[in-house]
Amino acid sequence: MAGALIGGLLKAGRMAASILVIEPFEAQRQRLAQQFGIDAWPAANEALARAEMVVWAVKPQLFAEAAAPCSPFVGGALQLSVMAGIRSAAIVRASGSERVVRAMPNTPALIGRGIAGLVATATVSAHERAAVETVLAPTGQLLWVPREDDLDAVTALSGSGPAYVFYFVEAMIQAAVDMGLSEAQGRTLALATFGGATALALQSDDPPSVLREGVTSKGGTTHAALTSLEADGVKAAFIKAMRAAQRRANELGNAP
Repeated sequence: MAGALIGGLLKAGRMAASILVIEPFEAQRQRLAQQFGIDAWPAANEALARAEMVVWAVKPQLFAEAAAPCSPFVGGALQLSVMAGIRSAAIVRASGSERVVRAMPNTPALIGRGIAGLVATATVSAHERAAVETVLAPTGQLLWVPREDDLDAVTALSGSGPAYVFYFVEAMIQAAVDMGLSEAQGRTLALATFGGATALALQSDDPPSVLREGVTSKGGTTHAALTSLEADGVKAAFIKAMRAAQRRANELGNAP
């Protein structure tokens, strides 16, 4: 995700000299420096005190370790987190800054087709929100939510959502093979169907239920498939699964 943000900023015209990365792993540090032409340092130092915005893009379980050497220098900066689960209060304690924006992106951000939910602490100004939007805009769409707990729902829907799509695509490919098509043919058909249906829904003012009904003739093939899905409780199971993801996001966020 850090690479996606850096690449997007540079494509949008940000000067490489204005971006500083702290990366303790040498191979990754060299890769970032060579790929983007930015400064990448092995450890935090007083130069961080000049930063107007600090972006936390580390694995949540490594946040405390990563924040400790940075905390003496970053208290005056706006804090932007793209980490799952780490609450704003924890970032405030670790950084010394009350100005925190949390973002929950998803993996299509890597190709500029993601969507991120965002929430800000009360001390973040409108100007700072706009600065965050500038940083994240190259990754895709942005959606502000009013409460931090809402990010758990965002995590369940869009953060984890690409995995659900891939899961259904896997099932469609397996069905294609079972019905006599090749795996490559099944993949082509499944991906084109998901992409086309999503594009149609985005361009239409009709709700998904109306679009679904437009494909479904009573007694036809689609009706047979949907009747089977309903009989197996697929919709209810899918909703239950996303609520499970929401609960797990909440548990991770409230863990000590």
